[in-house]
Amino acid sequence: MRKPTEAELNALDITPGEAAEINAIAHPLLADAAPDADGDLVRIDSTADGVVFVTINRPDRRNAFDAATIAALYEAFETLQGADHVRVVFIRGAGGTFSAGADLAWMADAVRWSESDNRDDAMGLAKMLKALHDVPALTCAIVEGAAMGGGAGIVAACDMAVAVKGAKFAFSEVKLGLVPGTIAPYVVEAVGARTARALFMTAELFDADAARAFGLVGQVLDSADQIDGFIAGFSASMKACAPGAVGDAKRLVQHVAGHRIDHALMEETAKRIARARVSPEGQEGVGAFLEKRKPRWAE
Repeated sequence: MRKPTEAELNALDITPGEAAEINAIAHPLLADAAPDADGDLVRIDSTADGVVFVTINRPDRRNAFDAATIAALYEAFETLQGADHVRVVFIRGAGGTFSAGADLAWMADAVRWSESDNRDDAMGLAKMLKALHDVPALTCAIVEGAAMGGGAGIVAACDMAVAVKGAKFAFSEVKLGLVPGTIAPYVVEAVGARTARALFMTAELFDADAARAFGLVGQVLDSADQIDGFIAGFSASMKACAPGAVGDAKRLVQHVAGHRIDHALMEETAKRIARARVSPEGQEGVGAFLEKRKPRWAE
């Protein structure tokens, strides 16, 4: 396996027009699968109601990451940042496994690279996770089977996650003499520093119920047969939420998290609610409430 190129690691910077041309979900949303950066490593499907499915599609390798898969995921998440009318993004793994983490062949090559080459390689994963974290729409991981290492990192980088009973998680990097570097900010945000220390330092294998107790997932489904029902119900509930306000709410949390509550923060939050009140969505939403009708986005 060759060393990944810079293009694979950094994917592509594309204009909104180019995104619309290469990815059918950008505008308008279509029910057909959209193309991705590298064959079928990542599938993107969407509905006319603004529900998007991003599927890691390497079932023969238990959806393990290599540089090309990371680049395809990066491009998918970057495109979603400019896509209109997206309400919720579900992230899954094909074939009943979320992701086994790093591809073994890719790891075998990495041990022969220099520290500088390894840093460049790791930045590809870091950029992909940041692109996922910054998708304006609500992101939800659907975990079946294993979510290991970087796979569990994707779960942590989503806004929420559900797991099927029997799913297994681990941050096993220390067993290989490594550390879970690029995923650490998202895991710490999801489970807290103390729990992250315990999970990182012990490489403990834990199940879906433990993941819920830790805060890595919010709900455990009894079987995979319940996934479609969960997706349908949750997608329907998101229809009541204004898409622009959802993105603004995410950015609000990212801005205030860990920030000292001082006058500057008070000013900033006051500005944000004032801006929302006079926005087209704010005017429509409050008007619809007072007139006892549905807002346009919920029709």
